[in-house]
Amino acid sequence: MKLSDFDFDLPEGLIATRPVKPRSSARLLLAEGDRISDHRVSDLVEILCPGDRLVLNDTKVIPARLSGLRHRIGAEGETSARIEVTLLEPKADGSWNALLKPLKKIRDGEEIVFSPALSATLVGRGEGQGLLRFNLTGEDFDAALAEAGAMPLPPYIAALRAPDEADKTDYQTVWASRSGAVAAPTASLHFDEPLLAALKAKGVEFTHVTLHVGAGTFLPVKVDDIRDHKMHAEWGEVTAEAVAEIEATKAAGGRVIPVGTTALRLIESAARTGSLRPWQGETDIFITPGFEFRVADGLMTNFHLPKSTLMMLVSAVMGVDTIRRIYAYAISEGYRFFSYGDASLLLPDAE
Repeated sequence: MKLSDFDFDLPEGLIATRPVKPRSSARLLLAEGDRISDHRVSDLVEILCPGDRLVLNDTKVIPARLSGLRHRIGAEGETSARIEVTLLEPKADGSWNALLKPLKKIRDGEEIVFSPALSATLVGRGEGQGLLRFNLTGEDFDAALAEAGAMPLPPYIAALRAPDEADKTDYQTVWASRSGAVAAPTASLHFDEPLLAALKAKGVEFTHVTLHVGAGTFLPVKVDDIRDHKMHAEWGEVTAEAVAEIEATKAAGGRVIPVGTTALRLIESAARTGSLRPWQGETDIFITPGFEFRVADGLMTNFHLPKSTLMMLVSAVMGVDTIRRIYAYAISEGYRFFSYGDASLLLPDAE
């Protein structure tokens, strides 16, 4: 298929820059096969059935955006200049791959000071990225980063406004527990404690998995033939306990519904050998129309960017023509798009 098959016109006014509150009051488009209906996320209590299982990504977004000053002492004396840093992923030795702007202006070995407690040294570079070694590790690093950093809002929001204190809560799920993501599993942002309690009382069950979402989730597809696109790799884990829970639901006739494309990609990665198994490692799974789903019976997700890999994924879930109708309907009805926008529940096999 061609990249143009996943394009559509989106009015700029439908791009959400703030979430609605409370979280579960966001709109929810329910697609059951070819049938579309309008709801609120809180209506999941009526839509889902006892014995259904939601798969939740428990990754925690780190405040990966940093602004600092680099210091240099040369023949002209001591100079300083501002550097903007976005952390991408940690290395095994504790250093971090990062985007630095402007990377060309900083020399290897230079120090960048982000706060009185936090600084880093540029120890390498490659492929447009820098390698930073921080002055702190472990819990000390986490605490200093929490003070100095800002949430890494998606580019289409960051282009309209700067991250602020509210984003530290808004851009984090209520069950986030394992630090490592530089982007949120945004469909999960619609859940709050009252909704989780109501779903549990209904008999809906939950399984937690981990996929540390990387900045590559926002990278554009630059090839016309989508078969030539190379996905970014992200680290994830599906535990033996998670496998047992999902298999029990399947055996009992319940539906397994990932909340978010990250959870779906992860469980399907763990089932690539034919059956779901405990799994840990990096996945670059690329889900496009024609993909054979082995675990997921549906998907709860937000509305995605034109020509993105996530548009290809939801097209694989529902079919290209059906997704086109769903998105045309969502635009006509004023649904809010992208990370802070509204949600959809996609169920390809209508009962």
